[in-house]
Amino acid sequence: MSDANRDALVIFGVTGDLAFKQIFPALQNLARRRRLEIPVLGVAREGWSLERLKERAKASLEQHGGGVDEHAFSQLCERLRYVPGDYRDPETFRRLRATLGAARAPLHYLAIAPSLFTEVVRQLDESGCARGAAVMIEKPLGRDLASAQALNESLRRVFDESQIFRIDHYLGKEPVQNLLYFRFANSFLEPLWNRDRVASVQITLAEAFGVESRGRLYEELGALRDVVQNHLLQVVALLAMEPPVAFESEALRNEKVKVLRAIRRAGGADLVLGQYEGYRTEEGVAADSVVETYAALRLGIETWRWAGVPFLVRTGKRLAATATEVYAALREPPQRLFGETLPANGNYLRFKLGPDRVATALGVRVKQPGEEIVGRSEELLMCDETMRSMSAYERLIGDALRGDQALFAREDTVEAAWALIDDLRGTARPPEPYRPGSWGPASAERLAADVGGWHNSVAGC
Repeated sequence: MSDANRDALVIFGVTGDLAFKQIFPALQNLARRRRLEIPVLGVAREGWSLERLKERAKASLEQHGGGVDEHAFSQLCERLRYVPGDYRDPETFRRLRATLGAARAPLHYLAIAPSLFTEVVRQLDESGCARGAAVMIEKPLGRDLASAQALNESLRRVFDESQIFRIDHYLGKEPVQNLLYFRFANSFLEPLWNRDRVASVQITLAEAFGVESRGRLYEELGALRDVVQNHLLQVVALLAMEPPVAFESEALRNEKVKVLRAIRRAGGADLVLGQYEGYRTEEGVAADSVVETYAALRLGIETWRWAGVPFLVRTGKRLAATATEVYAALREPPQRLFGETLPANGNYLRFKLGPDRVATALGVRVKQPGEEIVGRSEELLMCDETMRSMSAYERLIGDALRGDQALFAREDTVEAAWALIDDLRGTARPPEPYRPGSWGPASAERLAADVGGWHNSVAGC
């Protein structure tokens, strides 16, 4: 972890949708907590002015930031600068270097289309803006292994790995942070968290809504590229990793990449793709589209801790609920002492990862009142419905400004994840249709048939 603080924040794409919905609210919160006492330079197309940018920032906070905090917003406006120009024009970057003034360690945040990353990085280098700087880029970090490697190579030509911050905003979410903390802050879990006690692990990221206005973009991605390659494989790594030697960025990322490299290469029988009925009529979607809006896969992690334990991962749009959950089924007791037939997966650990709350639950059996020695299933539950926390973007921008890379993807992690996705796509069958409001294609049930079936998450805790 670097302790070098950045002395300016440069946001490419400051007039875009991401800045409007996520970045400006994060900047106001950072200013409120006195974590943004540096110049903030917005770079975007010609035809804007600083005053118009401030007006857009205010509208952003009113619509997506919980309202305008007059003091924090005033501080943000005092620090805000605007650099107009085309990203392919060297003059834009000469103006940027002049506007940076005495700043010698800026953070360049590329909140722009991935197709522009390489060009902007080249221009930063040639203009001198990259000297002493760091760069932060948004997903998708490539479309496959080859494009990810090409992107990484273009970044490495200008920046050292310690200066590159690859955002997966999912890692900045409070429930995902709780998952990491719960694993390594509680000594009772370690004796249970292995192949001897865990029968299977399921990870579900379900969305009740469709692609909505993202149809054209989604056609370029699909479920595997959109959330499995990044969000869900990162959760797999957090669940399956060994304890790091310290809570430090390189130690954490070393353990995560080991998990991704230990995943057995899945075949076609381990993957089911689906497409919700009506997807082809969405705006921006091809009438004959074969892009998947659902993916379910069964993975094996060939380590001493997890060999033989299936990790079942699924995600989809237009499913029965919007919920993200980890469900780890524990093995049955070795002897049925009370003679009763136990339900499948009577003991389990469950982690709710959103969208609006964090929960941890333990499934147990307790005796029913009465003369007979028979039991019933109960759940011991901790649920925080308030979610009083900083946003993922506030956390990640703040970490990048401090040089903390713990929640950012490293080059080898990105490439290991893409290698797995490429293998999966190479064996995939065409997506199967499924009914909106269901839990996906019926054939996905076979992936979990030997572990008691899929655990269907519900909204709430």
